[in-house]
Amino acid sequence: MAYFRLLFFFALSFTATLAVNAPSSSHSRPPYPNSPTLDAHNKSLVKSLCSSAPYPDTCFDTFKVSISIGINPNIIGFLLQSLKTALSETQKLTDLFAKAGGSSGIIEKQKGTVQDCQELHQKSLFSLKKSVDKIKNAPDVKTYLSASLTNRVTCLEGLDSATGPLKPTLVNSMADTYKYVSNSLSLLSKPGSPHGGKQGRRLLGFPRWLSRKSRSILQSSGEDYDPSSILTVAQDGTGNFTTIGEAIEFAPDNSPDRVIIFVKTGLYDENVVIPSQKTNIVLLGDGIDATVITGNRSVGDGWTTFRSATLAVSGEGFLARGISVYNTAGPAKGQAVALRVNADLAALYQCSFVGYQDTLYAHSFRQFYRECDVYGTVDFIFGNAAVVFQGCNLVARRPLPGQSNIFTAQSRTDEYETTGISIQNCSILAADDLDAATTKSYLGRPWRPYSRTVYIESFIDDLIVPAGWSEWSGGNGTGLDTLYYGEYGNSGPGAGTAQRVTWPGYHVMSYEDALQFTVSEFITGEDWLGSTSFPYDDGV
Repeated sequence: MAYFRLLFFFALSFTATLAVNAPSSSHSRPPYPNSPTLDAHNKSLVKSLCSSAPYPDTCFDTFKVSISIGINPNIIGFLLQSLKTALSETQKLTDLFAKAGGSSGIIEKQKGTVQDCQELHQKSLFSLKKSVDKIKNAPDVKTYLSASLTNRVTCLEGLDSATGPLKPTLVNSMADTYKYVSNSLSLLSKPGSPHGGKQGRRLLGFPRWLSRKSRSILQSSGEDYDPSSILTVAQDGTGNFTTIGEAIEFAPDNSPDRVIIFVKTGLYDENVVIPSQKTNIVLLGDGIDATVITGNRSVGDGWTTFRSATLAVSGEGFLARGISVYNTAGPAKGQAVALRVNADLAALYQCSFVGYQDTLYAHSFRQFYRECDVYGTVDFIFGNAAVVFQGCNLVARRPLPGQSNIFTAQSRTDEYETTGISIQNCSILAADDLDAATTKSYLGRPWRPYSRTVYIESFIDDLIVPAGWSEWSGGNGTGLDTLYYGEYGNSGPGAGTAQRVTWPGYHVMSYEDALQFTVSEFITGEDWLGSTSFPYDDGV
């Protein structure tokens, strides 16, 4: 609230100054900085805003546009124009992405490179449009802009290994376009806070609260489901479909209500994709030992990390309960994702995700995991979502000889992104096949310079080395002063902080620090998790 009072103070200040100094002529104002109609106060405020933006020159150019079309130069007006400019510039990339998919545009060395970029580009366009529509709802807009910046990074990462005549143009165009997104996000954020501030707003109208019947379905066991209320997948032909993919395809697009899909006991060998238009999908299984989705795509077999996922979720409002997701590619195949989620307001309860390197890709937006099991080796929980894990078992397996286990690799690239990994009341454990005496295991390492991960009131077993955290490969120290890694109130033989790393970005947190990473504060969970019927704790 204090932040928005500040916004309106500046807005009123701008408006009052313009009213006093407005020219008598009806001609439109010439653009800044050559405009004689902008007095020293206005120029000073604009300079202050843009000088603290990540890309000051782009900021000034955006303000020129806003003045030339007659928008009052208050902060809210400027933010709106910044968002509209970001959207306009991003839309210009559409044709370029289409050309990149041609036979000579981009030559892929990993399957899915261009497809990833096209899909992520459309997701960014959607997010920017929603940002314009919800400009006064800061938590949502911050989420959408953070996700857009994550999409940029994922696309460019895939293009690193590509070739072709359009690659330099595409890479440069993306870098220029997303400067507008970064500047817009900086306007919404409080500089200097490692937590991003209190979220503090009620979500309006999405997703819809469950009907009494749907709630009873989510809370009941499989044999109690009413077949007329749901879509059923069964390999033996007793359901509506025999594969999960068929059920997803049949589900309505852009549904405002929950679409419940019951997946009966079985081993489903398929790569399941829930695209952006399939909103409010609910996957219910017979339990983590009964309903299993399995795949084996990997970077080692030529796929991008993004495209390797056994279950890939892009549709908002996704829920899952009682399902296991495996990637069986094995440790020698490198990155091989079991679950990838780049969907807002996604929650998973009593599920299991099993792989080796890069098991769970919490890519972007707001996510919640409750009483889930996650198995892996290197960076096995990674991505740039705002995600909270509660009451989960995070289990390190035996990696390849010479490898270390890394539980998290968070990839925040911008100091204003409202993203990070919060692990609360979880258990940090070793699998039966892991020899903790010969394999080093770490709580996390910084994939990107503003990496942010915290452990709160969790049990940490003795597999974690005393230093706790690892630098990125090569030990070059990147991000050690800009990351935010924290621990609060943990227990167990690996929880001691006396010998932890001494990086500037590492913190033994206070209660107030920990509170910023809870469900209510970090992912606005009190506003939407009630619609899931899943349990959650809103505080520390």
